[in-house]
Amino acid sequence: MKKSKLIISVIAVLIVIVAILIMNKKKMSSYTAGGIKETYYVTVEKASKKNLSESLSLVGTIYANNDVNIVSETSGKVTAVFAKVGDYKSAGSALFQVDDELRKAALMSAEANYEKTKKDYERTQTLFQQKAATDAQLDMAKLGAANAEAQYIVAKRQMADTKIKTPISGFITSRFIDLGSMVQGAPQATLVANIVDISRVKIKLNVSETDAFILKVGDRVSVTSDVYPRVVFTGKIESIGAKGDDAHTFPIEISIINAAKHQLKAGMFARVSFTSLKSRETIAIPREALVGSVKTPQVYVVENGIAKLRSITVGSESGLSIQVLDGLTEGEVVVVSGQNNIVDNTKVEILK
Repeated sequence: MKKSKLIISVIAVLIVIVAILIMNKKKMSSYTAGGIKETYYVTVEKASKKNLSESLSLVGTIYANNDVNIVSETSGKVTAVFAKVGDYKSAGSALFQVDDELRKAALMSAEANYEKTKKDYERTQTLFQQKAATDAQLDMAKLGAANAEAQYIVAKRQMADTKIKTPISGFITSRFIDLGSMVQGAPQATLVANIVDISRVKIKLNVSETDAFILKVGDRVSVTSDVYPRVVFTGKIESIGAKGDDAHTFPIEISIINAAKHQLKAGMFARVSFTSLKSRETIAIPREALVGSVKTPQVYVVENGIAKLRSITVGSESGLSIQVLDGLTEGEVVVVSGQNNIVDNTKVEILK
């Protein structure tokens, strides 16, 4: 008897569970597999041809025309310092003096030896012409003069290296040694200073592959900076990279002659406006219609009340519109709002 009651109880529980599942199925019949209602309201706009202004404005970083780390080419103790951070130095100016006493002595000895061997060679030449010296004696005298000259050149260079000079004109941005510091020459040369030339500056930035083929070396650009909000600088494109990066963008370098009154400095940000791009008629859609990123753009295209997800290729942006290079034809209807609530093949109703 108890066993029969248990069986009846189990059957009753199963009937209740099945009934609940049937009710839940009916409730879920109005939802898609993703939990989204079958019909949603959206607003749309037709893909149409527009005359887009392809002006392009990008932010880049300013770099010095020349940025040089100066190293010591000799060894010894620094006996004089002629530069401090912020100083402007012309090319060839001495920045530091290294102890030169021994090198001065070596130079004097090399110079005296060179003068002697040179005169010996001249006398041997005279004797040779008079048949009073042999070919071997002339060759030895010539070799001695050549060796002495080489030693003299080396001694002069070593003496000159005791003055550490700047190879370019510019501003001292860093100084790494002081009076009394010990410096080393090659192969482990001591870094003594950094100098930058900002008489002309460079702006480096990346552009899309589409723009990289439209822009040309020599094109004029307009440059602005937050530091001088009312000043517009004129620059030109110096180079366009032949190789893109993983994001399919290409490096571009802009050059600007730096003005003394409104001086741009290395490390600043600058906005570059490429004014050489021309307007042209092209298929365009609102920027807000895109789903996902510009790198992998997609849109919902409405066909017979069904929103279908489609991948497209986009180009440049102009205001609130974006150029469509591939994936859409003129007149197709794209969703511009409400797309965040739908998935591929969702029924939609268009709001008028």
